[in-house]
Amino acid sequence: MSTTQSERLRGLLEPLVTSQGLDLEEIEVDSVGRKRVLRVVVDSDTGADLDQIADVSRVLSAKLDETDAMGEGEYTLEVGTPGAERPLTEHRHYVRATERLVKFQLAEGGELVARILKVDDEGVDTEVPGVKGRKATARRVAFDDIVRARVQVEFSRKDNKKEEEA
Repeated sequence: MSTTQSERLRGLLEPLVTSQGLDLEEIEVDSVGRKRVLRVVVDSDTGADLDQIADVSRVLSAKLDETDAMGEGEYTLEVGTPGAERPLTEHRHYVRATERLVKFQLAEGGELVARILKVDDEGVDTEVPGVKGRKATARRVAFDDIVRARVQVEFSRKDNKKEEEA
């Protein structure tokens, strides 16, 4: 998708997504044979449920139908949320990932896997899990030191709140 088309679509769709209480995270146009697919990724601080996705999909579809933003020819509109292992690229992504395990690619080289505890304007406070019975350790990571960050899927994490209540 050309930058001009991307910017035009973002300018057209972002106010509509925002009016539905969501953030426009990504727009992507792919060609699949003769058809094109417009993928729109939305999210919010509290996530987006299926009803919100359906509502924003209807609003975007109506707007796209009344404009020529997608040009001539058929296309399919897909609206969804970021995947489970989404990359963190904006400050709000780090805030939303609080309490989640994240893999950081560091500018100094190497990787760090740690749980985000707190986010401020300069960086994140993390907890690095202990290995082989060792205690977890705290570590501060400045945004300037992060090359890439991606949320990690945890299948066996114990919910501390449930344990405390039991």
